[in-house]
Amino acid sequence: MAVVDLGGKAVVITGGARGLGAATARSVVDGGGRVLITDVLEAEGAETAAELGDAARFLRHDVTSEGDWEAVLAHAVSEFGRIDGLVNNAGISTGQFLEHESVEDFRRVIDINLVGVFIGIRTAIPLMRANGGGSIVNISSAAGLTGLALTAGYGASKWGVRGLSKIGAVELAEDRIRVNSVHPGMTLTPMTAPIGIAAGEGNYPGAPLGRVGLPEEIAAAVAFLLSDAAGYMTGAELAVDGGWTAGLTVKYLTGR
Repeated sequence: MAVVDLGGKAVVITGGARGLGAATARSVVDGGGRVLITDVLEAEGAETAAELGDAARFLRHDVTSEGDWEAVLAHAVSEFGRIDGLVNNAGISTGQFLEHESVEDFRRVIDINLVGVFIGIRTAIPLMRANGGGSIVNISSAAGLTGLALTAGYGASKWGVRGLSKIGAVELAEDRIRVNSVHPGMTLTPMTAPIGIAAGEGNYPGAPLGRVGLPEEIAAAVAFLLSDAAGYMTGAELAVDGGWTAGLTVKYLTGR
């Protein structure tokens, strides 16, 4: 996997203890940046930061708490002197049909997946503005690009993240704060492992590329958006989904 130049940049990544968040933290460090990993999974988060060495830190973080957000970003400034990037990755999912999902579960998913992103963006704005700009990458989903069954709260939250990213891009452009969303397809992470997916060619015919994604493949796209190479990109929605949301699969189009 190619390394993106993130030399000198300081990045905060929520939900960074494992899966996509941990892979993104590795990409940042490999690119020469420094990273503050946050999560509610304290043992796993501390272990991931320790594996990444001196360029990484860990802090426990409930993304629904305004106080936690203020403490996290203040800690990043204390440790690194600045904040150049924010990756809003923390999220949860439920697998219920709309009519069976409880109001409590729906609200919890929205609170973590969408309200948490809103609080993070709002808290980061003055700090990034003071630096002359920055990059915010919000992790949405393929379920934020198309209607997907069994994702009532999750899909609604990810559509919300997509829209919030565009609003942020428009409002913050004059401050040179770029806001983009990334939309992973089915990716092999601890969150998706329970449904029985597996890595390897031919294991996921639902996508034209015929396989699920790997965390490092999504992380590479996030690292690009954090970098100066994406300096003219804001308000973009980047699908990294093996062609899943592009339309019918190759199998259906060709008959093979």
